[in-house]
Amino acid sequence: MSEQLETVVLRPHRALISSVIGAVLIAVLFVVIAVLLETTPTGVYFRLADQVSIALIGLFIAGGLLLMARPRVRADAAGIEVRNVFATRRLPWSEVVRVAFPDGASWARLDLPDDEYLPVLAVQAVDRERAVAGITRLRELHAAARAR
Repeated sequence: MSEQLETVVLRPHRALISSVIGAVLIAVLFVVIAVLLETTPTGVYFRLADQVSIALIGLFIAGGLLLMARPRVRADAAGIEVRNVFATRRLPWSEVVRVAFPDGASWARLDLPDDEYLPVLAVQAVDRERAVAGITRLRELHAAARAR
């Protein structure tokens, strides 16, 4: 029982790796393009402001890709905090009807009252064994909280 009282923190593994690699590649690609535009023989004149703008666009795109690494779940005996790409929501276990991972779904979800649900992007099917272990730990915490 003492294992169930610890804080469980889950993050997507493959999405984290993919988004970091993608962000680095995009940032490097746009910076290289910005540097090389100065010497293009097309007859178009690129100034420093154009080069900086292209590099900044690449950095913004890279930052957007890094948002995919943001999802996280933090759960303990009191409740669960789900941080998805843009929003964070903290719920007590009493508001969670079920911790679900429907067949064919890409990520887990929390079933809430009134047929509502909250996607849990931190537990993704592509993470396979990590996802199974994570959903099992969340279900154990949920069951322990419901038993009290």
